[in-house]
Amino acid sequence: MLYYLLDYLRKSYDIPGGGLISYITFRSAAAALTALFLSFYLSPKIIKKLQKHQIGEAKKIDGPKFHWSKAGTPTMGGIIVMLSVVIPVLLFGAIKSQYIILVLGGTIWLSAVGFIDDYLKVIKKLPNGLIARYKLLGQVLIGLIVGIVLYYSHTLSPDAPNTVTTVPFLKNVNFDFGIFYIPVVVFIITATSNAVNLTDGLDGLAIGLTTIVMLAFALICYVSGNHIWSSYLNIIYLPGAGELTVFVAALIGAGLGFMWFNSYPAQVFMGDTGSLALGGALGILSVLVKKELLIPILGGIFFMETISVIIQRVYFKYTKLKYGEGRRVFKMAPIHHHFEMLGWPEPKIVIRFYIIAIILTIISLTSFKIR
Repeated sequence: MLYYLLDYLRKSYDIPGGGLISYITFRSAAAALTALFLSFYLSPKIIKKLQKHQIGEAKKIDGPKFHWSKAGTPTMGGIIVMLSVVIPVLLFGAIKSQYIILVLGGTIWLSAVGFIDDYLKVIKKLPNGLIARYKLLGQVLIGLIVGIVLYYSHTLSPDAPNTVTTVPFLKNVNFDFGIFYIPVVVFIITATSNAVNLTDGLDGLAIGLTTIVMLAFALICYVSGNHIWSSYLNIIYLPGAGELTVFVAALIGAGLGFMWFNSYPAQVFMGDTGSLALGGALGILSVLVKKELLIPILGGIFFMETISVIIQRVYFKYTKLKYGEGRRVFKMAPIHHHFEMLGWPEPKIVIRFYIIAIILTIISLTSFKIR
């Protein structure tokens, strides 16, 4: 909204420096700094409110025993992240953009689903929170909306149909999902949303990894919407996609600010209110900039966490059926708990996962030229 006001004043009056508002780089920087400031400002206040109303993490009986001491830590801190993202995007983003509407609307939707889940668990004391099928329904619905809008939209790119995506590391090779495009979009958004949710088990882990991945997405969104850079990198040109950089920058700023309070030992947890939203944003962004096939690399840690849970459950059920007793591949899943059970200190696991995420991010970005 502030963007449109300043743009109007720039066009109507000769204001020195008024042209800055037209630059995505300037608005992205402004959104990041505003989000960072809001996160620092809001966090202590919201943490006090959560403590006052005794909105704390419940003891997880099925988790590591040494996590039981975290019971009572304020949760639902995803509210901080969401406020710190939404406000700067509304101020500095072109909110009429289809890209902004889809990613911001989808992120808010999934945050609302997570909020309901947290509310039922923490306030209403329902052990399992929102029934799994209802949570899945919320994820599938937003996936359907995004998929249908993109499938039936006027061609987003002059270079390729809406259903086409980039194939990493292969030059001039794109893949067309065709009639399967909408189910693929639903799967990606649902999978990434749950993946980040599964990863949110150690102090600072999910928010830190998300921030690292978003640094890559900031660059990807910007070059995808720039005709010169997209042509140079030989990726699909998406007019208007550069506007997503403002959203991503706000998420980075909010993530850094929240991480200050969520790092070990955490003063607040983001809960499903934050993790489902961040995961959904990751999936929606990958779809919007046609980098769906890059997710297993760029979001490699999230992918690994999800696969570890699947392997653990499948193997347990298989061995129980075959031997009458369930056996495990990992000491505990998701895999970050496996390393905890091996005796690794929590901060060491988090930092090492950060390092792996940075390496995967570099690999992902080099995929644009190693083709």
